[in-house]
Amino acid sequence: MNHNKLINLLNRVIGNSGRKLRKINEYMYWSPFISHHKPKLQINIKTQKWHCWVSNQGGHNLFQLFKRVKATNKQFTELRNIVGEDSYRYESKEVRNEEKVELPKHYKPLWEDDSGIQRKHSLVYLYNRGITKEDIIRYSIGYCDGGVYNNRVVIPSYNADGVLNYFIARDIYKSKLKYRNPPVSKDIIGFELFINWDEPIILCEGAFDAIAIKRNAIPLYGKTILPKLNKRIYENKVKDIYIALDRDALSDSLKMMETFMNNGINVYLLKFKDKDPSELGFEPCLNLIRDASKADFMSLIKYKLR
Repeated sequence: MNHNKLINLLNRVIGNSGRKLRKINEYMYWSPFISHHKPKLQINIKTQKWHCWVSNQGGHNLFQLFKRVKATNKQFTELRNIVGEDSYRYESKEVRNEEKVELPKHYKPLWEDDSGIQRKHSLVYLYNRGITKEDIIRYSIGYCDGGVYNNRVVIPSYNADGVLNYFIARDIYKSKLKYRNPPVSKDIIGFELFINWDEPIILCEGAFDAIAIKRNAIPLYGKTILPKLNKRIYENKVKDIYIALDRDALSDSLKMMETFMNNGINVYLLKFKDKDPSELGFEPCLNLIRDASKADFMSLIKYKLR
């Protein structure tokens, strides 16, 4: 693939020049989908994955992007000549088999101005939990002011192709049902869009925990590792895993530790006392990660005896 030709074509189709990022093959463009004071459309010219960080539009090949921006037939032909016909026909088995997940009908992005009381209450709730404006944009956090998800903040999760694979809807008042989540399987990789498999990963229970930890954190949406995540860990030959489950999930943490250690993965157990990651916040969690020592079988036995 001729990268220079591809970048030149992208510049013409999108209507502005891409800025090369530090990460190899990554470029950032002014998004054609929204009006924003910063470039928000990120494209990997090797994998062809693209994602707009504000509008949440994304895909796993450039033909999808060209279709969204209504490229000309001539531009589609240029793209085929550069990346090959196979890319046009490509659709991974995994993507085809995923259950279709859609954001709630009444979902509204929290970063968009709205004078409604529901948005104000949602923002107050999030700020009280340590969520920042930057977090709201990065994780596409929204809220619902109607329907079955009324009075809830919504935190979406996207797979590596920028496709929605799950979301949590957290009540912002004091209802008996704290979470009302989509009727689909939790066998997904939470926040996969943000994960670098070449770096240590951190496993935690919920979306708020992952946002607090910030760096390469995967929410399990529970206390166990489901098959898809387990498979991806071994496929990517992850070397180091930090386990950041709540204190009441120690037995689940120890099971993970033992399994990973038996398979040659370095494991670090974060020790939470009275608060979970989302209650502690970023700096205390970072300190726990820095201070964590690699577990061995002797320490595993001691934990079990306790």
